[in-house]
Amino acid sequence: MGSSWRRTVGNVRSFVGNSMGGLRGASNLASWVVAGTLAYFLWVKPSQDLKKQQQERAALAASDPYRYVEKRKPLPDPQEMGLIYGNKKKTDSKKEE
Repeated sequence: MGSSWRRTVGNVRSFVGNSMGGLRGASNLASWVVAGTLAYFLWVKPSQDLKKQQQERAALAASDPYRYVEKRKPLPDPQEMGLIYGNKKKTDSKKEE
């Protein structure tokens, strides 16, 4: 009867070890540290930063709605910038004379 629980614990340890890719010891720990660090900087930190920015904007807009200005770059007109070929912006030479 005493050996059955030891066998169960051994089976659980074996299952957990195999499910982690069969790595043991320091290499297993190092791989989990690398995976956790990547997950933090690729998913957790950006979402926290975005949430913090949204809260700061909401607080600023709520405190003084006339002072708050959304910071966005204006979209350039593609025709004036020469990005669309064809009818370019024409200057009136008659007005200059």
